[in-house]
Amino acid sequence: MAYKVTSTPGFRPTQHTRARLGRFTRLTNAFSKKMENHCHAIALQFVYYNFAKIHKTLRVITPAMEAGLTKDVMTIEEIVRLAE
Repeated sequence: MAYKVTSTPGFRPTQHTRARLGRFTRLTNAFSKKMENHCHAIALQFVYYNFAKIHKTLRVITPAMEAGLTKDVMTIEEIVRLAE
């Protein structure tokens, strides 16, 4: 039996990140010239994605809640307080 090899699972997370963060493309005003700012923007995106965004496949919880890292959905205000 022949198996079809695909690279789709590897590219999907990076495509999602590029679509959400204009800092990855030089064609926008949000492009980061400093690596430190770029890293902070990526970190904020991942915190939001995993701790604040409710995913359709998980119904009413976040990936962090599914993994047992937290019991509540974080608000934007809480994420900002963490960044300060």
